[in-house]
Amino acid sequence: MEGGYHKADKTEFSECWKISWRTPYIMRLSLTAGIGGLLFGYDTGVISGALLYIREEFVEVDKKAWLQETIVSMAVAGAILGAAVGGWISDYFGRKKALLLADIVFFGGAIVMAVAPAPWVLIVGRILVGIGVGMASMAAPLYISESSPTRIRGALVSSNALLITGGQFLSYLINLAFTKVPGTWRWMLGIAGLPALIQFILMLSLPESPRWLFRQNKIDEAKSILEKIFPADEVENEMKALKDSVEAEKAIEGELGDGFLPKLKSALRSKVVRRALLAGITVQLVQQFVGINTVLYYSPTIVQFAGFASRQTALALSLVTSGLNFVGSIISMGFVDKYGRRKFMLVSLVGIIACLVALGAVFFQAAATTPTVSNLETMHFGGNTTCPAYLSAPKSQSWNCMSCLKAPDCAFCASSGNGLHPGACLVVSNDIRSTCRMEKRTWYTEGCPSKFGFLAVAFLGLYIICYSPGMGSVPWLVNSEIYPLKYRGIGGGIAAVCNWSTNLLVSETFLTLTNALGSAWTFILFAGLSFIGFIAIYFVVPETKGLSFEEVEKMLEKGFKPKGICFKGIKDEIDEENVSPSSV
Repeated sequence: MEGGYHKADKTEFSECWKISWRTPYIMRLSLTAGIGGLLFGYDTGVISGALLYIREEFVEVDKKAWLQETIVSMAVAGAILGAAVGGWISDYFGRKKALLLADIVFFGGAIVMAVAPAPWVLIVGRILVGIGVGMASMAAPLYISESSPTRIRGALVSSNALLITGGQFLSYLINLAFTKVPGTWRWMLGIAGLPALIQFILMLSLPESPRWLFRQNKIDEAKSILEKIFPADEVENEMKALKDSVEAEKAIEGELGDGFLPKLKSALRSKVVRRALLAGITVQLVQQFVGINTVLYYSPTIVQFAGFASRQTALALSLVTSGLNFVGSIISMGFVDKYGRRKFMLVSLVGIIACLVALGAVFFQAAATTPTVSNLETMHFGGNTTCPAYLSAPKSQSWNCMSCLKAPDCAFCASSGNGLHPGACLVVSNDIRSTCRMEKRTWYTEGCPSKFGFLAVAFLGLYIICYSPGMGSVPWLVNSEIYPLKYRGIGGGIAAVCNWSTNLLVSETFLTLTNALGSAWTFILFAGLSFIGFIAIYFVVPETKGLSFEEVEKMLEKGFKPKGICFKGIKDEIDEENVSPSSV
C-alpha cells in the first residue's frame, strides 16, 4: 500500500535515462536497493494466493476466520515494528547495513514460512518477513535518494515505488506457476527469500550512502563514491552542496532537540504543522479505509466470494486486478502533476464509492439467487457427511447455499450438472471434499455458485483502476510536500505510522466483517467510509500542485477554505497581489 514517496515529472524521467546510460553505476545502486520495494510488493500480494492452499492443508485455518486474518495481517504488524527500528538502524549503522539486515531477516522469515508445520510457526514467519519489509521500506528510499544526482532523484525514488506494485504483480504470477506443484503455498512463500538473497549478495559490493558517510565525518570515503556518480568537474560542487546540506540538517536537529518527544512537542506548537498533520494523516487514513488492502490481501478469496471456487481461476482473475494496479501507478506518474493532487484524490474517491456500491449490489443479488440445499443431494453422500446444523434446523427445507456456509464447519457441494441447481450441505473435511470433487462437483466454503460472478470481478477491476492513480499514490506525494522542511521527517513518520496501523486494522477484520455482515454489507460499509473520506479530504486537504515548500507553508499559515474541487491556492493570491490596477 507503501513507504515514503517523492514525485518525479516527465523531465526527470527523461534526464534519468540519459544520465543512467552515461553512468550505469547510478542505475546499479538504485536498482539493487530497489529490490527492497520488490520484496515489499511481493509479500503484500503472495499471501492472498497462498492463503487458499494454507486453508486446505490446515483445517483449523479454514474453519477460523480470525486465524486467516492473523496469518495475513501479522506481516503488517511486523512491518510497523521493522519501520520503527529501521529508521534508527539506518541512522546509527548506515543505510547499507540496514538493508543487509533486512535481507537476512526477510530470508529467515521466508524459510520459516516454507517449512512451517503448524499455523503458529507460519505466523512467526509472517512477522519476520514483515520486520524485513518494514526495515527495507525505510532504508531503501533513503539509500536511493542519498546516492542519486539531485536532478533525477525523484525519478529513481518513484521507480522504487513502481517496483512495489511490480512485486505485487510478480507474486500473482508466481502463485499461478506453483498451483500444480506439490507443496504449493510453501513454494509461493519460500521463493520470496530468493530476491532477498540476491539483494544481499549485490549490496555487499556496493558502498554506503555518501551522505551518511559525510555525517560520520568519513569525508574521503564519501568523496570517492561521489566520484563514481558525478563527472569529475562536478564533484567539488557536490561535496560543497553536501556539506551545506548536512550542516543545515544538524542545525535543525540542534534547534528541535534530540529525541522524538522534544521534536514532537516542537512540531505540535506550530499551527502550520498541526494543519499539515491534519491533512497528511487524513489522506493516509482514507487510503486504507477505502478497503484497498482487503483487495490486495484477499483478492482471490473475494473472487471465490463471487462464485469462482476454483483456486486457479481465482488466482488468474486476481492477476488481472494486480496488473491494473501496476498500470494505475504509471498513469499517476504521468498525470498527477498536470491535474493536481486534490482533484486526483477526489475523482478517485467518486469512482471508488461507485464501484463499492456496485459490488455491494452484485453480492446482494448473488445472495438472493443462490442455489438451494436439496435433501436428496445431501443424503446422496451418506448421513455421516451431512452438516449437523442442517439436520437439526427446524426449517431445513428453506436452506440455501448461503445458509449452509454460515453454519459452523459446513460447506456446499454444488450439483454436478449445473452449479446453479440445488446442491448438498456437508461437513467440512478433506475426505468429504475429495468425494465431492471426484463426482465432478465444485466444493464451496467461501462463496456460492452465481451467475453474477463476472460482474463482481469486473467491478473489482474498475475499483482498482479508480484507486491506483489517485488514492493509491497521491497520499504519499501529499505527505512529501505539505510539511515545513525541518518537520518533514517527523510529520511524514507520524502519517506513515497511521497508514500502517490502519492497514493492520483493516486486514485483521475483513473476514470477520464478511462473516458477521455478509460480503454485500461489508462493501457497502467501505463505501460509507470512503464517502466520509471524500468529505474529510474536501474540507481539510489543500492543493499543493505547483507550489514551493515556502508557498505551502504560507498557505497553511493563512488557512484555507474549499471552493469547488480546488482550493484557491496561495499562488493565485500571489498572482492577484502582483496584478497592477492598469492591467485589470
